[in-house]
Amino acid sequence: MHRQIAGKLTGRVTKWIVLLGAVVVVGLMAPLNAQLIDVQNNEASSWLPESAESTQVLEELTGTVDPNDIDTLVVYYREGGLTAEDLATMDAHAAEIAKIGGVTDEGVLSPNAAQQAGIPFPLVSEDGEVANLAFTFNFGADGWLSIPDAAEEVRDIARIDGVTVHLAGYGGQAADASAAFEGIDTNLILATLLVVILILLFTYRSPVLWLLPIISAVFAYMISGGVVYLLAKYAGLTVNGQSQSILGILVIGAGTDYALLLVARYREELRRHEDRHEAMAFALHRATPAILASAATVVIGLLCLVFSDLNSTAGLGPVLAVGVTVTFLVMVTLLPALLVICGRWIFWPQRPAFGSEEPTGRGMWAKVGSAIAPRPRRVWVVTTGLLLLACLGLFKLDPSGLAQDEQYTKEFDSIKGQSLLADHGLADTSNTVQVVTDTDQAPAVMDALSGVSGLGQPSEPIEIGDGRSFLTATLGTDMSSTASFDAVGAARDAVHDLDGADALVGGASAFYLDTKIASERDNKVIIPIVLVVVLLILMILLRALVAPLILIGTVILSFGAALGISAVLFTEVFTRIGLFEVNDGFAHTDPGFPLFAFVFLVALGIDYNIFLMTRVREEAAQHGTRKGSLIALSSTGGVITSAGLVLAATFLVLGSLPLVFLAQLGVAVALGVLLDTMIVRSVLVTAINLDLGGRIWWPSTLDRAGHEVTPPETYAEPLTDPTGEPGSESERVSV
Repeated sequence: MHRQIAGKLTGRVTKWIVLLGAVVVVGLMAPLNAQLIDVQNNEASSWLPESAESTQVLEELTGTVDPNDIDTLVVYYREGGLTAEDLATMDAHAAEIAKIGGVTDEGVLSPNAAQQAGIPFPLVSEDGEVANLAFTFNFGADGWLSIPDAAEEVRDIARIDGVTVHLAGYGGQAADASAAFEGIDTNLILATLLVVILILLFTYRSPVLWLLPIISAVFAYMISGGVVYLLAKYAGLTVNGQSQSILGILVIGAGTDYALLLVARYREELRRHEDRHEAMAFALHRATPAILASAATVVIGLLCLVFSDLNSTAGLGPVLAVGVTVTFLVMVTLLPALLVICGRWIFWPQRPAFGSEEPTGRGMWAKVGSAIAPRPRRVWVVTTGLLLLACLGLFKLDPSGLAQDEQYTKEFDSIKGQSLLADHGLADTSNTVQVVTDTDQAPAVMDALSGVSGLGQPSEPIEIGDGRSFLTATLGTDMSSTASFDAVGAARDAVHDLDGADALVGGASAFYLDTKIASERDNKVIIPIVLVVVLLILMILLRALVAPLILIGTVILSFGAALGISAVLFTEVFTRIGLFEVNDGFAHTDPGFPLFAFVFLVALGIDYNIFLMTRVREEAAQHGTRKGSLIALSSTGGVITSAGLVLAATFLVLGSLPLVFLAQLGVAVALGVLLDTMIVRSVLVTAINLDLGGRIWWPSTLDRAGHEVTPPETYAEPLTDPTGEPGSESERVSV
């Protein structure tokens, strides 16, 4: 039945219909994919749940404080001290900047103007070397799209000979963030495709075969981006620069993985079937179930992210699930059609002729299996011990959060400006806490805030209606630093203790703190959910209990080892060799990093175990679990290794973006995928299978009769079919 459906998809006529349909769909979706950046929402406020205290403050201030206000600073520095002429020039700059579209009616505050108006905080440092202008941008809800151009206008104006000028504050950071994601929809994809092409050339050893998986992956990317655009525009799906960058990487990486598996199976079938259409029908029939199980596991695992408190993380799950779903559909429709249309010549110069020998049974992975077989228990115990040792690196992982000067792999303009302000004792006036309280308790709230270390003098309260008032206090520290978090926490403790005040504390630092709190909650809730879901999928797929528990255990071990090794690389290696421009290497990670790494490593890492264990189960019924494990390893080893290399390389491309979080995620996922393909799947799981034999299928009755005990010395025998019929071994090979 399944083979008949597969045959209809790649028939002599239907192959052209499939190709035409794919071209039409891409023609409709490609323009929408190009507009995906237009529906991104990179504002911190859109990431938080409604229950967050900072979100509640924002809601109360609607109509009083515009949430689209972007406080911005221009920082001036002259070694030896700014002159009176410099300060006068800054007054002229303030007047010009005030005319830029998007600058609010309050205008631009210069040091001389601040002094004349009696502003309670200085805009010139005590040593006279640093001064700043302060103003506010407001471009509406899509303001971040206008920030880069406005930032360039400010920089063009703010120039003084001999004076170093930086754009800082929230506006400067927004401009740097835009620069970090600039070209994300083209440069990152092109870099990923280049890496994949190089690996495919090495894997296939064909100058033309790589084109078909790449074309299919690009089609999948275009279609999935278009679907995500529609969901973001009309269904309220949250998409940001981070999720868009990961979407492209995942679609191309997963698509190439599925292509490798299908092409390998098709090449085997071409050796057994003279008609290529018939060969593809068999290949689809035998390879699609494993690919479907893999894709379904990834999709369901990613959808578990919808339980996240963070809107950005909750939105990431559906975004990536759409990508994997579309990729699966493209790879089992368009790619087979292209392969059949092209014919056998596409494999040149290693063209799989009808009746030729299938070489996988005596390859490198067959030798690895033979080496493990004599002493499987010793192998899996030693391997487990080494992976546990690698897990010790987790003690060096510090997910307390990234300060502004730690968020990028190079030193951006705003970071330099913030550093100058901090080094010369000037407060970042763009970073404030915003407090909403009952009006009659406002004086008591002011007194309570005055005693909080790290906060400036509170402003006079402003009534906002309904018996509520609003006041602010300046934070003199980086808005995403631990010091700011401590100050916000202390401010909340101080005002929450006031009876009848019903006071709430928000602001930029409060947003970052609430994001951290939500991330820590998500780590505790979503990780167990993903484990349970994946375990249930494995139990259904393998129709057993012991094998799924073993596989989950190995994946958790692999995850711990990958994060442990990554933490050592972040804190020791990258720092010592000065790989990036960040101040102290990767000493810290984002609070959401463990969750992201876990979801990707479990969802993707379990794939390779699915490919292996479905093959083991198929062979166990005929040859027993022990010999079936060796056959499965030799048959799937090469293609799964290639798939792992592709996925690892594509995630490493994330390091090309100047964002510490994505660079760390790329390294951790790539390392975890390599551990899964090279060690966990090939050595650890195979050794456990050989040691336990048919007991791994409990409570299933599979492999209970006739295959329980096999002398270890017979494991190393050539993996040939007992009938001795030519090609019979390759007939049994299926991914």
